[in-house]
Amino acid sequence: MSSFGYNISPAVQRELEAASLSSDAREQFAHLERAHVLGQASTYWHVVTHVRMAQWAIRNRSARELLGQLLRIVGAATKTAIGWIPSGNTGGANVSPFKPLPIPADLAAEIEYARHAS
Repeated sequence: MSSFGYNISPAVQRELEAASLSSDAREQFAHLERAHVLGQASTYWHVVTHVRMAQWAIRNRSARELLGQLLRIVGAATKTAIGWIPSGNTGGANVSPFKPLPIPADLAAEIEYARHAS
């Protein structure tokens, strides 16, 4: 795992845990989206968040989301290491996988810290 991946781990895991603890499907997915934004520059965390989104899609019987996540898992596994990631993209099938989005300030601060922590 890269140093960024290691440094961002606590923040991503916090969001994944919050998704697991929620009983509300929309809230679960919102936490998965936050985990995606945090970890998308790490191949490991990028793939993990898309797998978790695919699991969410199965539990919530969303064929559209599942198909989108299967395509995104392949993209995350093959494109992240070469920098083909749209910054701030939330990772759901409701957003183009190529569209950059604004990063919420709290997540931007955590990403910046993870990039520069030793």
